[in-house]
Amino acid sequence: MIFLIVFVQLFIYYYPSSSTTSLQEKYPTLFDEQYYGKVKVLDSIRVVMQAKRDTIYPFNPNFITDYRGSILGMSLDEIDRLLTFRKGNKFVNSAKEFQQVTKVSNEWISKYSIYFKFPDWVTNPKGKREYVDFNKPKEIVPIVASCINSATLEDLQKVRGIGPYYAEKIIKEREKYRGFVSVQQLKFIYGISDETFEELSKHFIVEKSPTVIKLNVNEATVNQLKETPYMNYYIAREVVKHRSMNGDFVNKDEFLQIEKFPIDKIDIISLYLRFTN
Repeated sequence: MIFLIVFVQLFIYYYPSSSTTSLQEKYPTLFDEQYYGKVKVLDSIRVVMQAKRDTIYPFNPNFITDYRGSILGMSLDEIDRLLTFRKGNKFVNSAKEFQQVTKVSNEWISKYSIYFKFPDWVTNPKGKREYVDFNKPKEIVPIVASCINSATLEDLQKVRGIGPYYAEKIIKEREKYRGFVSVQQLKFIYGISDETFEELSKHFIVEKSPTVIKLNVNEATVNQLKETPYMNYYIAREVVKHRSMNGDFVNKDEFLQIEKFPIDKIDIISLYLRFTN
C-alpha cells in the first residue's frame, strides 16, 4: 500500500511536466505569447473591417443599381420598377414616392429610408434652384491694372498663383530695389512661373517709377557697377575689362559681346545705366 501511494505521487508530479514539454515541442505556437498577441491584433482588425463593410452611408435612392439594390435586400422586381421609372428621366423626391414606385415593404422603407439623401433643392423647397445656361458666352470682366509699386500684400494675392509667400517675396524684392522700374522684374523672382507672371502683368503696370540715378557705365568702377541691380562683381569686372579693351559703350547691345552677361536682364539693367558722357 505504501509503495502504491508513493508511485501515484511520483506519477502525478512528473507526468504533467513531461506531457507539457512534449506538447511544447510538438506544437510550439500553442505556448507562444507573441503568436497569440498577433492573433488578437488580426482578430481586432477583422472586427473593424467587418463593421466598416456593414456601414451604410447616406445615398440618393434614385441612383440605386442592380448590385446596390441586391445588397440592400430589394427584389429584382422592385429594382426593375425603379430603373423603368428612371428611364423616363424622372426622380423620386421622398421616401414615400420611392415606396410607391418600387413597392418595397414597410419594413424595408423604415429600415433604409433614414439613409436617403436628396439634393438640397428637394429638402429645402424655399431655396431657389438656379438654372445655368452653359451655352451662354461667359461675360468677360475687364481688368483694371494698378501700379505694382503701390500694391499691397492683399492686392497681390488677388492674382491667381500668388499666395502669402510669393506676395511677401514681391514686396521684399520691391523694397530691395526701392521700387520696380519695369513689370518685367517680376519675372526674375525665383519661383514665379511664366503663367503666374502673365497673370501679374495683366493686373499690374509701372505707373509711377522710382527715382533712379543712372550710373554712367563708361565712368563707373567695378565696385560701383556691381551694385547695379542684377549685376555682381564678376559681371562688373567683365564690363570694365571690355570697356578698357574696346572703348566706351554706345548702347546696351554691346553687352551681348560680354561672356556670361545675363542677356535676359539686359533691358532691365540698362534702365539703371547711362551710356553717354
